[in-house]
Amino acid sequence: MSGFFRFILYIFLAYIIYLVLRFLFLPKRWSQPRPSPRQPSGIMVKDEVCNTYLPQEDALQEKLNGKDYFFCSEACRKKFLAARKNHRNDISD
Repeated sequence: MSGFFRFILYIFLAYIIYLVLRFLFLPKRWSQPRPSPRQPSGIMVKDEVCNTYLPQEDALQEKLNGKDYFFCSEACRKKFLAARKNHRNDISD
């Protein structure tokens, strides 16, 4: 029986040595600076097509003739550009 207890003691000591070495040589996760979360600007913009308000940093932006237009999705942006193109074609005809 003493052989079994000696084996358990060796396993326990090996585990303690492993924990000490891990603590000494592995990088400490808690000491590394965490990246700061993205700070919202607080500016809300209106989608030109569906009239949805959303944060400016989440919106798709299109600049036409020096004016900024904001959209909640690519679908709304495409609808706006298509309507604008059709409107120009109607005026030029």
